[in-house]
Amino acid sequence: MTEGPHIPLSVILNKLDQVEHLETISLTGGEPSYHIKIVKDYMLPILKYARERGIRTQINSNLTLDLERYELLAPYLDVMHISFNYLNADDFHQVGFVNAQRTVGQDTATRMYERMVNNTIALSKGGLYVSAESMINTRTHEKLPQIHQLIDEMGCKRHEVHPMYASSFASHLPMVSLDELRASIHGLLDSRNRDMWMLFGTLPFFACNELEADRLLVKRLREEPNVTVRNDPDGRNRLNISTFTGEVFVTDFANEPPLGSIHQDELDTIFARWESNPLNQRVNCFCTAASCCGPNLLVADSYYKTVDFKKRQALI
Repeated sequence: MTEGPHIPLSVILNKLDQVEHLETISLTGGEPSYHIKIVKDYMLPILKYARERGIRTQINSNLTLDLERYELLAPYLDVMHISFNYLNADDFHQVGFVNAQRTVGQDTATRMYERMVNNTIALSKGGLYVSAESMINTRTHEKLPQIHQLIDEMGCKRHEVHPMYASSFASHLPMVSLDELRASIHGLLDSRNRDMWMLFGTLPFFACNELEADRLLVKRLREEPNVTVRNDPDGRNRLNISTFTGEVFVTDFANEPPLGSIHQDELDTIFARWESNPLNQRVNCFCTAASCCGPNLLVADSYYKTVDFKKRQALI
C-alpha cells in the first residue's frame, strides 16, 4: 500500500507553534504507523515536540504490525488507542474488513487478530497506557460484557465506549434504538471490572431529557466509581488536520466540508470560523447545572432533529 506525499514536517510543527493553548495531539489513520519511514521521520518528531511542550499525545492504531515499531513510539507517547469490537478472530475477520477493497482471507485475519492481542498485552506489560474503544451498534450491543472482559485480560487501563452513528464509514449501518442503547450500557455497568476506568462519550442521554429512564441512566453514570461521561470534543475544542492535503475539519466523522486549510490559515483562525458557523450554533449550548455541552451534530441529527437544547434545562 502506498500513500500520497505528506505535508512537510516543518509546516506541521510551525502551525502547532501558532496555537497558544494546545493541550493534546492525536495521530490517527487508517493505520498511521503503516510505513516505518513515517514512524521515524514524522510520528516520532511530532511526539518528541509534544513532549517538550508538555502536550499530551495519543496514537490511534490497530496494533496489527510488528511490535518493534510501536516500541519506538512508546517512550514519547501518553496513550495508545485501539478499537476493539470483537470476541474472537472470526469476529475480527467479519467486522474489520467489511469495507476492504480486496478480499482478506481468514488465515490472514487470524494472524492479524492474534498479533493485535499479543502486541496489546506486551505494550501494557511494558508500561504503556493502552485504551481500547468499543462501539455500540447492532452487532455489539448485546456483547459488550464479553468484549470488556477481553479488553481487561489484555491489560488495557481504560475502556472507552461510544454509540456508532450512521456517518462516514458507518453510513450504511442501521441505528441502535435508544432502548437498546440504554439496556446495553446498563448491562455493561452491571458486569464490568470496577477497577478499570470506563469512559463513555457521544451518548444521546442528557440531564434535561424528559424520559425518566434517560435520567436514571445519567444518574447512574454519575454515581458509578471509575466511570466518566465526557462532553464530546467535536466542534468544541478539537480540529482534525489531514497531513496529506492540509484541509482542516471540525469533526471526526460527520459529512461536513473542510473549514479551511493550514496552507492559508492559522488554526486559531479556522476554529474561530467554526464558532460563528450556523451549524455550530445549532448545538452550541452549555448547561452549568449539569456540566453538559449537549449533543454534537451526529447525536442531534440521529435522535434530536427537532429539539432545541438551548431552551431546555437540567431536571436532575
